[in-house]
Amino acid sequence: MANDKLLLNSRPVAPLGVVPLKSCESIGKRVDNWLISWRTERDQERTTNEEEPVYDNGSYLVEIDNPRFGSGEAKGEIKRTVRGLDLYLMVDITNHSLFYDIYGEPNHMSPDDHFSDLKRIIAAVEGKAHRITVIMPFLYEGRQHRRSARESLDCAIALQELVNMGVDNIITFDAHDPRVQNAIPLNGFETVKCTYQFIKGICKECDDIQFDNDHLMVISPDEGGTQRAVYMASVLGVDMGMFYKRRDYSKVVDGRNPIVAHEFIGASVEGKDMFIVDDMIASGESMIDVATELKKRGARRIFVIATFGLFTKGMKVFDEAVEKGIIYKVVTTNLVYQSEELLSRDYYISCGMSKYIAYIIDTLNHDSSIGKLLDPYDRINKLVTKYKAEHDQ
Repeated sequence: MANDKLLLNSRPVAPLGVVPLKSCESIGKRVDNWLISWRTERDQERTTNEEEPVYDNGSYLVEIDNPRFGSGEAKGEIKRTVRGLDLYLMVDITNHSLFYDIYGEPNHMSPDDHFSDLKRIIAAVEGKAHRITVIMPFLYEGRQHRRSARESLDCAIALQELVNMGVDNIITFDAHDPRVQNAIPLNGFETVKCTYQFIKGICKECDDIQFDNDHLMVISPDEGGTQRAVYMASVLGVDMGMFYKRRDYSKVVDGRNPIVAHEFIGASVEGKDMFIVDDMIASGESMIDVATELKKRGARRIFVIATFGLFTKGMKVFDEAVEKGIIYKVVTTNLVYQSEELLSRDYYISCGMSKYIAYIIDTLNHDSSIGKLLDPYDRINKLVTKYKAEHDQ
């Protein structure tokens, strides 16, 4: 595994505890399995070298609960001692598959509910842990990161709340705008790229991608995601194009100014495969609009790629886009809840992130740098070189 030699010759800063809230139970179990596997191997190597094992045996999961009263109010409970542990709390604030009863009626858990449950568990720790790190793949209120006129700055307030409760570090993935970390300048904040996992997933599912400037192009669907697209295009050594959204600022629909048109800036896309890269797919309308514009310009196959697949209006619009030949593949990670409807689509590629999260936790628990883990440049180069060799490119 990554950093294995470094971790073999170091010791954990404190005993490890992994605390997945109910919204993250599935990925939390997979993270735990990776940690158990790696640490068992390391201890076996130590005992072979006549050294003492340094890890606890068994699972690193800490059992918790967030029971609800009939009124809908809740509390946080921790089922075992966490005194002195290096705790990693995991929460998916977008998991809409969970319910709780309020006055006898089922109620979907909202992002606010998940965030409140996270704070309840932090409160239940009572400051007894050695250190608390929150792993929140989709940053709570990350889209409300800046103020326009008289608006609340929800993301900044949420980060300050966590820090004031004793959280030492916050790890998120592909933050909508990483500058929100300025709200907590004295605490750890990492936003992790998923570029390697995207390319790995596509290489696994497609055997005819040509990673060169004549056959591939990376597209940013708007000006806000330019840096994300520039990074991927630079690593792959291909051109990048960008759309910008022309909006009607005289109207507000569903809390935002409606898009009038998507204008394109970039080289010719004719005959090339397109990687449209963004941080999230919400309703999907913007992505499909961009894909449609690229098709009009003669693009070949279009891969819609996003860290978070929310699909707030279901899969119907994507089914229709695939059927019409507008979209070829949809690629997202498993960092947020994935419905059975989504997983059943043959055009969908799911990129697993549990191993990567386990790498991060394992390295941080040893108080080692995660700098190399956060920059996937070398790993992407090795992956693409291997793919080209296997496919005679």
